Amino acid sequence: MKMRRMVAALVATGGIIGFTGCGTAEDAPVVDTQADKGLEVMGEAVTYDPNRLVNDGQPISVEYWTWGNAATDPIYTMIQEYEKIHPNVRIDVNVVAWDDYWTKLPLSLKGNKNAPVLFNVHNSYDSLIRPHMESYDIPLEDLEDDYVFVDTHVDENGEVKYIDSVINTGAIFYNKDLWAEAGLTEADIPTTWDELIEVAQKLTKFDGDTMVQSGFNLNSEYTAIWQGLNYQRGALMFQEDGHTANYDCETTKENLEFLKTLYDDYKVASVKFGDDNELSFGNGQTAMTYSWGSYVGTLANNYPDINYGVFSTPSFSEETPFAYDRYNGESTPGINIHQSDEQKAVAQDFIRFILANDDYIRLASDVLNSFPGKKALQDDPEILADPMMAAIAPRLDRLIWPGPAPSTLETSPVIAFENVFQNGQDIDSAVAYAQSLIESDMADSDFTSMESRYAHYDEHL
Repeated sequence: MKMRRMVAALVATGGIIGFTGCGTAEDAPVVDTQADKGLEVMGEAVTYDPNRLVNDGQPISVEYWTWGNAATDPIYTMIQEYEKIHPNVRIDVNVVAWDDYWTKLPLSLKGNKNAPVLFNVHNSYDSLIRPHMESYDIPLEDLEDDYVFVDTHVDENGEVKYIDSVINTGAIFYNKDLWAEAGLTEADIPTTWDELIEVAQKLTKFDGDTMVQSGFNLNSEYTAIWQGLNYQRGALMFQEDGHTANYDCETTKENLEFLKTLYDDYKVASVKFGDDNELSFGNGQTAMTYSWGSYVGTLANNYPDINYGVFSTPSFSEETPFAYDRYNGESTPGINIHQSDEQKAVAQDFIRFILANDDYIRLASDVLNSFPGKKALQDDPEILADPMMAAIAPRLDRLIWPGPAPSTLETSPVIAFENVFQNGQDIDSAVAYAQSLIESDMADSDFTSMESRYAHYDEHL
């Protein structure tokens, strides 16, 4: 959106920042009589022809809700581009703080005439908003031809209400300066966990009995890494029924024991070395850590002087595992099913415009530090020049998504980790307790795992 068109209004009781039109003649949508813009048709399977009138060229305004700003949400830029092509359309942006977004959006969508027509989607809140979402008016086969992992978003009617624009997963971030001090080079980048342990030992420093440099710190990352480790060994997050959590299993215990050896036997990590591995890495006290692509942005903003690299997360052997890790996608916008046919038609047109437009995916990949979901851009040299993208690319086919799993699958295992590593509880008891928490939290959940849609599902334990 053009900043001259935005007026920020903070609603004190609601935490909403509204970016709305000023109402000037220059800003108002105008009648469009020029169907042929002389522009090329975009896209491959999903195409967009800009040389036609939207809403018969008559002025129309729609609203888009998001929790992001122009630096984190690529839709801002795409709105600008769309409005240049269709001057009769105006898309106003309303920014709602994340903590308020998932309360206010579902309430607003329930038939409220002031509700947005388009809105930012996070798949973890799928169950809240899905009943109010209209399916995309794009053939499923076209979406699947252009984008990966579309099948994980197909509903019982064979339709989709959003897909993944970009994909993210975990990787190992390493401090290049600390590596050089230890005499390590890129030739020492590990591909197995045993190799990582050897490297981590060379990167760990003590002053007497006090650790002053951690070789591999994951003190606040168990919530993410446990899932990847279990997948590597062929265990699913959910049992065969797709509803019951599979945290209390031998694989979880085996992996907790493995992580415990890093702390107790190899002594490359310590629970006394702070509870925030990302902060420790950013401050140059940790040589290696596991994190997801969003950490690239954190480092750029908060620790710009850190000289770091990224490599793919190791696995337990040189053989290809069941899956290397879990992934998650950044979702494309949703369309409010309750709004007028005219507004929904504009929203459908805008969705087709962004999905056919490579610029949208390039921008999303850049600002969200994530790998393109669009197949045509997955070998792009400019994108692969980013080390995080290069780490994800060769493993894309071996990443698995469990679906929008309830948050208890992240929070409850952390309690198990703390009970084992900080409170000295035995692993069996800690894992069983976490499983009971998960089952209690999911007692009324109708969540169904998407793991069965994974291309290599039949290889699991």
